[in-house]
Amino acid sequence: MEKRAFIAVGLSVAVFYLFSFLFDSDKQNVEPSAPQSAASVANTPATPTPQISAPPLLAPVQMQAASANVPQKEITVETDLYTAVFSSRGASLKSLTLKNYREENAPDAKKVILGYDSDPAIFSFSTRAAGINLPDSTQFMADSDGFKIEKSGSKQLIFNYISGQGFTVRKVYTLSSGAYGIKLDTQVFNNSGAPLVGAIQHVMTYPAEPKVVDNRFDTAGSYLFSDNSLQSDKIKDVSSASKRYDKTIQWSGFADKYFLNAILAEKDSIASVELKKNSAGFFESIVSSPQFTVNPGQSITVAHRLFVGPKDIDILKEQGNSLVQSLDLGWFTVIAKPLLYSLKFFYKYVGNYGIAIIIITIILKVLFFPLTHKSYKSMKGMQKIQPEMTKMREKYKDDRDAMNKAVMELYREHKVNPMGGCLPMVVQIPVFFALYKSLMFSIELRHAPFMLWITDLAGPDNLFGALFHLPFILGPLPIVMGVTMFIQQKMTPSQMDPMQQKMMLALPVVFTFMFLSFPSGLVLYWLVNNVLTIGQQMYINKLVKD
Repeated sequence: MEKRAFIAVGLSVAVFYLFSFLFDSDKQNVEPSAPQSAASVANTPATPTPQISAPPLLAPVQMQAASANVPQKEITVETDLYTAVFSSRGASLKSLTLKNYREENAPDAKKVILGYDSDPAIFSFSTRAAGINLPDSTQFMADSDGFKIEKSGSKQLIFNYISGQGFTVRKVYTLSSGAYGIKLDTQVFNNSGAPLVGAIQHVMTYPAEPKVVDNRFDTAGSYLFSDNSLQSDKIKDVSSASKRYDKTIQWSGFADKYFLNAILAEKDSIASVELKKNSAGFFESIVSSPQFTVNPGQSITVAHRLFVGPKDIDILKEQGNSLVQSLDLGWFTVIAKPLLYSLKFFYKYVGNYGIAIIIITIILKVLFFPLTHKSYKSMKGMQKIQPEMTKMREKYKDDRDAMNKAVMELYREHKVNPMGGCLPMVVQIPVFFALYKSLMFSIELRHAPFMLWITDLAGPDNLFGALFHLPFILGPLPIVMGVTMFIQQKMTPSQMDPMQQKMMLALPVVFTFMFLSFPSGLVLYWLVNNVLTIGQQMYINKLVKD
């Protein structure tokens, strides 16, 4: 039993590291297929076909034709949540500045800007077409120079392009206050004498090597929800060869640890997504609509929704289309998401995520009390019969079968279970991992203060490191956690020999160093859990003694 306990603790630490670094919410991805040319897209049947309407919503004589020589124009739209900058090139979204989020935990820090204009050729949601002549660099004409949307208001930004081949493309963005979602309708008008066959493509690009800020880009890459499962492709895993998805795609986008840029399907308006590195070396996602045919004098509308904002679990859930799955919390998501909802629930009442973590820790401790109570009683019982077990081992040292039979009889006589001390710990491991993922990847804890020197529950406690300009992270919270773990270790009944006990007492030191770089919120949970466990052990020790 002593060896089993020692091995169990060691394996727990090993499993923790393996879970965190090797199996960090990796999903099986769809096998890559050969790149599909624009011509093949245009000639490949796709269902369902977007609904065709007639006559065109806007006659071409009412629009001013755009030219490739027209300089790029920027249009700024401001709401209560963000400031969006659109570009006439590709009728695209150049950048979106979030008003409620900063890059660093400081009042004067820069606001978080989503959308990347590092690729000189393409901006986010730039539009082109397969089968008709509409390249990425097409210059559209905007119907506005910019505007501000008042509270509870909604307004459209319209881009038009008239081609020389007798067709017109119109992009309509509908933006609203109080929402990160943006409605996007792309209309194609056929003013020629022949049918148009093609597919609308919205293109997003992402830097191959994004600037690391606040550990945001630890998990940066492409994410999409296809065939009822989350598919993720890290930047480093996509080579110059393309990778294609085409099974029931509900949304596709680029995400980092805390923020997401995505395009959502409306009535099966996403037929395929192609991922590749373009000629400029940028990560590119091409979202294609189903193939359509527009007869002369008719038009077609392809509808999508955009989301550019924080990966807040409530905000993501409001968007529908399973966008909440972009908040990937690993193997134990089924436990992690209820914990995250509980965290937000208590925050509404106490106004402090640190206190909410303490409340959840107490609730979990109460829920697991019967298991841990039984575990400590079992260990205490094992400790009491240790002298008799030592005598039996000496008596039957030459007869292993007789010794095992005698030991089992001793267990039955004193009603103890040698595995009783290990099983509760095994049961609680999934809960710990789930809470670890919830606190590690929750934007709610990002820059959320607790009290005193702890001003960011998503970041490590580095009070001493900052005060003394140390080259490593060091704070009092993990040190106190290590002390409580040492006290708990000393109070835990043990049947180990002196050498094994000394080795076990080294675990608090190992955990302290391991937790130095962990989020303060997670260390706070572990500290409170240790304090409650110490109190529980004192109670059980007194109960058994009495």
